[in-house]
Formats: sequence, structure tokens, C-alpha cells
Amino acid sequence: MPFHFRLLGRDRMALYSFIQSLNTTFGTSIFEPVAVALATHKFAKVQSQYVAGKTIYKKTQQGIQQIIDQLSVSGNPDKQREIDLIRRSLSGTINKTKTVKVDLFVERTNGEQFLFDLKTAKPNRSNFKDFKRTLLEWTGIALTQDQTANVHTLIAIPYNPYEPQPYQPWTMAGMLDLKNELKVADEFWDFLGGKGAYNDLLDCFEAAGIELRPVIDDYFGKFKLRLD
Repeated sequence: MPFHFRLLGRDRMALYSFIQSLNTTFGTSIFEPVAVALATHKFAKVQSQYVAGKTIYKKTQQGIQQIIDQLSVSGNPDKQREIDLIRRSLSGTINKTKTVKVDLFVERTNGEQFLFDLKTAKPNRSNFKDFKRTLLEWTGIALTQDQTANVHTLIAIPYNPYEPQPYQPWTMAGMLDLKNELKVADEFWDFLGGKGAYNDLLDCFEAAGIELRPVIDDYFGKFKLRLD
């Protein structure tokens, strides 16, 4: 990126590239294992990259498409109503299906299940319909396996990029039931680890940053030398 290098300097571009790579790897390399570690102390069953299942009722697939079509027009999501519609479709032919893996699956001792799809802090608006379809498919697959299952499917966003202002989820409102399908920052981490887990986790990251500061400074020092 010769124009960027000459305008900003290689050291700043190296920092930019480093942060971009962190943003990419935080989800699977850091957030998922940390979430598993926290949830293990509170939930009976915890698993990352969980396979929701491989079969779903044909009528359920058709019902999910109808829900998506209706939301595309009306923009009035209601998760409980949608689950009720899915429950009423659980009969007839069962199809094989393949959906994305669940980033985080947790289950309480009473069998209540929570399936999380971890997303970046500012997800692309054009993908919201796909996010919604995934949540509905997970619900349909779980209920195909056990029609009495108490299952919740949600989007999790690990931090609020607008802090200290409230998260601004208005772009999701047309597809997601924000109350029942979204957990952001402390809502997510405190749900997994108990009240105060989010702030404790931030303190842990700060402590790690202080310990690693000499290593990080040494790494970026190489790029400053190349500018001289």
C-alpha cells in the first residue's frame, strides 16, 4: 500500500494491520474460548462450534421462509410468535439440512438451551436477513430433534463500540427481536459468568496488555527503524 505508507508511515500502517488481524481472530481465538471458560462454571453443558443437528421438517423450512418474507415487508419481529409458528410446523417429511455451526452452546441443568452466534461489534446490515435465518433454522433443527425443547437462539456482540453511549441496534430492528435475540457486551458476558464478569474480563485484558507492552513496543519498533 505505497500511498498509505508514504502518507501515514510504515509504523502506523503496521499498527493498523495488526489491529485488523486482531479483529479477525478475536472471535474464534479469544472470545469463544473465554466464553467457554466463563460459562463452564455456571452451566451444565458448554460447547463451542456446536453442531445444532442435521435434520429439519420440510414444513418448518417453508415456515421459516415465510417468516423471513414477512419480516422483509413488515419489519415486526416477535421471537415467541415465530417459535410458536415453528412448533406448529413440526410434522410430515423430514429433510436433511446443513447450517452454520453454533459459536457457543450452553445448557442449564433444567435442559434450557441457549445457542449463540458471535458477531463483530458493527455487523454488516446487508447480512441481517442471513443472521435471522440462521437463528430460526437452529430453532427448527432443535425442535425437530425434541419438540419439547426449551431453546433460545441469539446474536452475541462482545463489546459496545459506542460506549459510553448505549449500543445502537436500530439497523437490526427490522429482522431481530432485540429483547429476545440480542445480547451486547455486559449482557452477554454477565449472562455467561455472572454479574460483574464483563468488568472483571476487561481488567484481565488490561493486565495482559500491561504485561505484553514491552513485546508489543519491540514489535512496532522494527517499523520505526525502517523509516530512518
